[in-house]
Amino acid sequence: MKKFVMIHDKNLCIGCEACSVACKNENQIPSGVFRVQVHVKMKGVFPNLQTDFTRASCVMCEDSPCVSVCPTGASFKLANGITLIDENLCVSCKYCILACPYNARFLNPITKAIDKCTFCYPNRVSDGLTPACVSVCPTDALIFGDINDTNSEINKVLASKSVEYPKAHLGTKPKLGFIKNTKGGRYE
Repeated sequence: MKKFVMIHDKNLCIGCEACSVACKNENQIPSGVFRVQVHVKMKGVFPNLQTDFTRASCVMCEDSPCVSVCPTGASFKLANGITLIDENLCVSCKYCILACPYNARFLNPITKAIDKCTFCYPNRVSDGLTPACVSVCPTDALIFGDINDTNSEINKVLASKSVEYPKAHLGTKPKLGFIKNTKGGRYE
């Protein structure tokens, strides 16, 4: 059984937002809302500035609080670890938006259903492709794969790098991790 994981390497990310644009195009996301964004944080005092780029999206929690609060079963989890929303069952109650500690869900202004990152499942991943964001990253800052495949690139990265998981103290067990910025940012 495949279990999908994504890693964002902050050392390689340049904040270009190609991932966000690819996601919007692939998934027909309307203007003003995003499934994926890269947040930029500047630290320090000139001339000693540091830039930190952080991906903001669904982290595909193993223990998803958004799924447990959904009164209709519209929010659900696949065996491969991907959390999805069935638009036909969603009543837009927004319980899942409130339950998500990552601010990863939003009300789609066109469909009127709750929306979020899906790791491009089923439109790409089920066909053996990587998510759109991964496929366009010019610096290979996004790594995606099956954690159950011992020869996968994702397992090589996990074995060789220190990966942090956002808000790990909450016990949601995210499947989107970050390689911490060790170079101090883009501008040192």
